[in-house]
Amino acid sequence: MSFINIKNLKFEYFRRDENGDVTEMIEALSDINLGVKKGELIAIAGRNGSGKTTLAKHINALLLPTEGSVAVADMDTVEESLRIEIRKKAGMVFQNRDNQIVGTIVEEDVAFGPENIGVPTPEIWNRVEFALEEVEMQNYRLSSPNHLSGGQKQRVAIAGVLAMEPACIIFDEATAMLDPAGRESVIKIARRLNKEKNITVIFVTHHMDEVIWADKVFLMDQGKLVFQGTPKQIFREEKLLKTCGLELPQVTSIARALFQADVIASKYQDSVSVLELVEGLKQCEIKALRKEKSVSYQKEIKKKSDLQNDSIILNHISYIYNMNFYDEKKALDDVEFVISKGEFIGLIGHTGSGKSTLIQHLNGLLSPTKGEIYFNGQDIGEKGYDLNMLRQKVGIIFQYPEHQLFAETVFDDVCYGPINMGISKLEAQKRAFDAIASVGLSDEVYDLSPFQLSEGQKRRAAIAGVLAMEPDYLILDEPVAGLDPEGRKKILQMLKQLHEERNIAVLLVSHCMEDVAEYADRVVVMNESKILLDNTPDIIFGLHEQLEAIHLKAPILYCIIDALRRQGIPIECQSYRFQDVLEALLYMYTGA
Repeated sequence: MSFINIKNLKFEYFRRDENGDVTEMIEALSDINLGVKKGELIAIAGRNGSGKTTLAKHINALLLPTEGSVAVADMDTVEESLRIEIRKKAGMVFQNRDNQIVGTIVEEDVAFGPENIGVPTPEIWNRVEFALEEVEMQNYRLSSPNHLSGGQKQRVAIAGVLAMEPACIIFDEATAMLDPAGRESVIKIARRLNKEKNITVIFVTHHMDEVIWADKVFLMDQGKLVFQGTPKQIFREEKLLKTCGLELPQVTSIARALFQADVIASKYQDSVSVLELVEGLKQCEIKALRKEKSVSYQKEIKKKSDLQNDSIILNHISYIYNMNFYDEKKALDDVEFVISKGEFIGLIGHTGSGKSTLIQHLNGLLSPTKGEIYFNGQDIGEKGYDLNMLRQKVGIIFQYPEHQLFAETVFDDVCYGPINMGISKLEAQKRAFDAIASVGLSDEVYDLSPFQLSEGQKRRAAIAGVLAMEPDYLILDEPVAGLDPEGRKKILQMLKQLHEERNIAVLLVSHCMEDVAEYADRVVVMNESKILLDNTPDIIFGLHEQLEAIHLKAPILYCIIDALRRQGIPIECQSYRFQDVLEALLYMYTGA
């Protein structure tokens, strides 16, 4: 008997114009049939817009079927009198942790749910204590949620659901905005609650490396359930995954390619862990070795007398939030940093390390508490300095680029920056046409509202708005967070193309080590308001123990190479780009 039973589910909604008139009917879900047993760990996978979140919201009656039925513990969600009980049984943790937090201190926030359903006060505090211990946040019970990291906030959100004593927890893209440590923490908590407490866990995701622990995976595309099976069964459907905008985990992609080249045995072609893949490679004969030389990036902070006209220089800057108040916080501490035109830099660090504060100094959005900032040899803090010119040359795309969209049409939005700079309307329009084409959007979007676009399209439109200013530097704060693999790859490849064709310097702030390894030529690591490391990707990711000490991780491809070397297999590969690692392995085991 299934704990969750979904039969012939169909869900439609209507799009309306500004007058409230219906303009379009959207079929978001069509003919969904599935069952989930008590105590299972389930993954619902699919690209952005595939319908997976819409499906998840039916499980705890946030949405109701247009046709068909959804039953949780034999309770039909259409029965209004049962919905509170259903939501007690099936709690939900959302992608944006800030939207779930309502209390002024952690324990109040966790107590909010039980209090709302009438749990007696003594029992509420018992539940709060239990829930905080389960997510290892008991030492923060009197802290303000605003002072917590992203991963800690997500733990508090999970505790708030746990305090309701649910039989099922739905994690809706709950790791999308977290750093590596936060992401791993949430996954570990979900797995432990499933195994030790027998709580049914439903993990909604578009990252296939997050489904490998699932008992069963439901694959969604265009509102339909297109495949269901174990993770390894899903991974065998590589063409289907690509059609659905998803990718195999990198370990599995490497294993599959090595199997197809007759390197590893068939039983290892579905490897989902580094250890499994290395075990397969240990049994293979090494046919050729090559030597590679690593070239180190030498950081040099130039003196004022040596400044060139192609750099932004942060010279021993510090920055303090809320200075002289009880909650003052030093966000940057004596930071030295240079970015020159034409570089592609990855900026990494755990949540709260100072990354976002640093980039807001690069175009004068923040002024340092101490130190100087030079752009093309000029101190931007000097009286009379033209900050508008600086912001034209140094464009910033924030973590939620769609929040930068506000005009009635995409075309008007992209034109806004140049027109606001005093450029003629004709020239602004020409720039807008070029910028929209550069980010890969079709001319069909010109007259659309920015809010009609998909998430990936919104981010492209926001980038186009900055490109229309013709910047020399493009600073991006987590521009692909929350996007599916297809969407993130398109954005990152577009940035690489802009970097190469226009010689634009790109500074990419990211929590994804694989993206940084694939695209960046230089990596800067922040920790506790300081720059800890600054070098090429091969040097930085080779210092994996230092990274782990500050809650970061090396890319999975580095982990493969490191594990092989630890087993005495002398692979030579300094790059951690996917194609480079695959070619090094193929050369070593095939000689070609």
